[in-house]
Amino acid sequence: MQTPTIFSRALVAGLTLLSCAALTGCGQDQAKSSVPSKTAATQTLRATSLLGAVSNNAGPIKTGSVKLLSESGAVLASTELNNSPRYEVPVPSGTTLPVILSYSPSANAAKDETLISAIVHPDTSKYDINPTTTAIAKQAKAMGGYTHNNMVRAAENTAHVPDANKTTSGFRGDPTSQYGGWH
Repeated sequence: MQTPTIFSRALVAGLTLLSCAALTGCGQDQAKSSVPSKTAATQTLRATSLLGAVSNNAGPIKTGSVKLLSESGAVLASTELNNSPRYEVPVPSGTTLPVILSYSPSANAAKDETLISAIVHPDTSKYDINPTTTAIAKQAKAMGGYTHNNMVRAAENTAHVPDANKTTSGFRGDPTSQYGGWH
């Protein structure tokens, strides 16, 4: 019988440790961070334009401007509301998520008059902008950033969510209604 060398013992021990850590964490509990990782894969918005309606607590808003902003606040595109609460803003090719839709009644408007909606889904193109979407976006940002998980948690904490739309893994249906579409 051949006696294992120190090198072969070390090699087997090292491979065992690596496979144990990779598969199960060796049975140790791993703490889950409530702050999302910033190393997620970059996603780009696939829609060629975003559309929706703008409203406040008094009803539809028919004048003002809607801007598509990068997360850092750079203006990517904009459009004006022309006696209609409906908007459609073009999306530049290769726009990286997340982005913000920002409504302002005028160029000199106070910050509290601005409404926003955060965009985190690459395939969705319809987003309303209203006080609820604003509250949800602000809360998600405070939780660590505009991510799907933060948006869902913020929506659960901010908006009344009908029980029919809740599941153990989040929400059913269209994400646009998940983030403030319940009326």
